[in-house]
Amino acid sequence: MELYKKPEGAETRWISFENRCAGRGSAGLENRGSKGHAFDQLLAGESVDLLNVEGSGLVTRIWVTVNDRSPEMLRSLRLDITWDNATTPAVSAPLGDFFGVGLGRKTAFENALFSDPEGRSFNCSIPMPFRTAARITLTNESEKRLSHLFYDVDLLMNVQHAQDTLYFHAYWHREAPNVLGKEFDILPQVTGCGRFLGCNLGVIVDPGYAGSWWGEGEVKVWFGGEDNPTLCGTGTEDYIGTGWGQGVYSHRHQGCLIADKEARHYCFYRYHIPDPIYFEGGCKVAIQTIGGADKSEVVRMHKEGMKLIPISIDTGEEGGFTKLMDLPQPIDLESAELSGGWCNFWREDDWSGTCYFYLDNPAGVLPALQLAADRAAGLTVPVAVGSNS
Repeated sequence: MELYKKPEGAETRWISFENRCAGRGSAGLENRGSKGHAFDQLLAGESVDLLNVEGSGLVTRIWVTVNDRSPEMLRSLRLDITWDNATTPAVSAPLGDFFGVGLGRKTAFENALFSDPEGRSFNCSIPMPFRTAARITLTNESEKRLSHLFYDVDLLMNVQHAQDTLYFHAYWHREAPNVLGKEFDILPQVTGCGRFLGCNLGVIVDPGYAGSWWGEGEVKVWFGGEDNPTLCGTGTEDYIGTGWGQGVYSHRHQGCLIADKEARHYCFYRYHIPDPIYFEGGCKVAIQTIGGADKSEVVRMHKEGMKLIPISIDTGEEGGFTKLMDLPQPIDLESAELSGGWCNFWREDDWSGTCYFYLDNPAGVLPALQLAADRAAGLTVPVAVGSNS
C-alpha cells in the first residue's frame, strides 16, 4: 500500500479492551477515560473475542502480551481466526507458536512477519483480508487463570477486495515422535489455489541419538496432488539459508531462534516472501526426518536399540557416496563392502510446526487443533542456578 494514498472509504480501527466494539468515539471511556480497561483476565476454560466485526476489511497488525509466558501456557492458549462467518476457523494454533517461535519458548527477535522486541510480547504484521466478517478468539485451555491479557488488533474497515484476493490460514500440529521413515507434514495436502507463505518449526531431539545431528532432512513441495514433489531442498539448515549445522540468528525471511543443545530444543523459520510459492489445484509441504553421524556411531546406536533407517554413506572421497536405499534391504552397516564415513539415517524426534498460507477458501480445511495436554507435554526447560530467564 502506497504511504501517500488513502484507500477510498477505508477507516482505521484499533480493537482492544478499551474499544471492543470498534465504534467511532467509543474508545477509552471506562474509569472516566483514565486507563480503565487496558487488560483483562482469562479464566481456565474461558474464551474471549479479541475481534468480532462485520463488513469488509483488512487486519494489519496483531499485538498480544500476557503475564504468564511459560511454555505450558503459551501452548495452552488457543488462537482461532474465522473469516466471513465460516463454519471452521482458518487459523487454529497455540498462541506462542503462531507468533513465530516454536516450542512455546519466548525470545527477543524480529523478522519480516513477526517480532518480540524484548521477549515479553507478540507481534504479527501479516495482512489478513476479509469480505463480510472477521473474528479472532483466544481460549485458555490450561488449568490456570491467566491474570493479565493485553491485546491490540489493528485493522482497516470498508476496504474492498479484488476477486482474486486470498484468505490467510495457519495450521499447527505435533508428532511426538514422528513416524520413522516418513516426512513430517509442514502443510498437509490442501486443495484450491493459494500461496504457501512459510513456516516455523520446533524440534525436541531424542537423547537416545547421543547428540548426533538431526537436521539432514530435505523440504519438499507437491503441487495439485501430484505423486512426486516439484520442489526439493538439500537439507534442513540449507532450507533456512545457513549450512553445516545451525546456531542462533534472526534474519528477515529465515532464522533459527532457539538452538539449545543442553535442552535439545531447536526452533527455526523460513518465510517465502521474496521467493513466493504459488499453487493451483492444491499443495503439500513436508520435511524429511533425517539425521546423520559417523557410521560407527550409527552402528552403535542401532545395536543399542535406537530406531533408525540408514540411507547413505559419504566418505568425502571422489565417488565415495553410497546410496544405501538402492541396495538390497535390510542393510548391514558393518559389511566390509561399506566404507566408513558420514551416514545419514531416518530417525524419530519430537516435531512440531506452524505453517502459514493463503487460500481461496475462507474456511479451515485441515484437522482440528490437538488437545492442550498433547500440545504442552514435555516442554519444560530446566532453569540453571542463577539464571533470570
